[in-house]
Amino acid sequence: MGERVVRLEDGEPGLAARTIARRLSSVRGLYAYLAARGDTGVSRNPVPSSLAARRPGARRGKGGVPLIRTPRTLPRVLAPSEVDALRAALRTHRDRAMVEAMLLGGLRRCEVLGLRLDDVNAGQRRVFVAEGKGGRQRIVPVSARFFASLGDYLDHERPRASTDRVFVVLKGPRRGESLTAAGLDEILDGARGRAGLTQATCHQLRHTCFTRLREAGMALEAIQAQAGHSSIVSTRIYLHLANDWLEREYLRAAEAIEAQVVASGEAAEE
Repeated sequence: MGERVVRLEDGEPGLAARTIARRLSSVRGLYAYLAARGDTGVSRNPVPSSLAARRPGARRGKGGVPLIRTPRTLPRVLAPSEVDALRAALRTHRDRAMVEAMLLGGLRRCEVLGLRLDDVNAGQRRVFVAEGKGGRQRIVPVSARFFASLGDYLDHERPRASTDRVFVVLKGPRRGESLTAAGLDEILDGARGRAGLTQATCHQLRHTCFTRLREAGMALEAIQAQAGHSSIVSTRIYLHLANDWLEREYLRAAEAIEAQVVASGEAAEE
């Protein structure tokens, strides 16, 4: 078995922390499988899941320090001009509807592709996400612009199909079949190139949606529900993303406090 293992040199250049963490996870999973089989000569897993926290009096438990600390990076948010350029570069109603589902509704790529015809309610402007992350389901509102694009796609572009998936292939030998993640990425890559943008991924569209909602004053708990986050800890990142909104909120509150202090001082002088 040793001949088949590629050794990663300590400090090997060019590997990001997340890449190293994924590789360690894969190696740990391999050893866990071999140990579970019982006939491989592997009796224990040599790769720990974490480093024990070394605090005075600390008890060893499930928690601990991660083997590799991965930096928490803020996702990039598209500027309004970039959003306009991207939308103008989309060639079909289907493509616009998919982009708007992420950009205006905050749906994940897998959630967009997983939508079925019965999941969209144009009358109430709501979408039922049946295949959310972690198997969590939710009903979310989406703007009228999305439903307008969706209606144009369903009325004029969507071919007869055996699948009830909303978004299908429009041309070629796979016409009428469910659109794949690779297909959606290819569509977005093409639109990004035509728009002259360096970045515009499905993930960034979703983050742009929630950043703009937060800047517009949407409560963090409401964004959590819209995003389908199991923990509000995941949602709090939008407090850091919405810098302009945060500055406005701070200045508004600071001015109110200052006004109260001035009024209190004037009253005391009287």
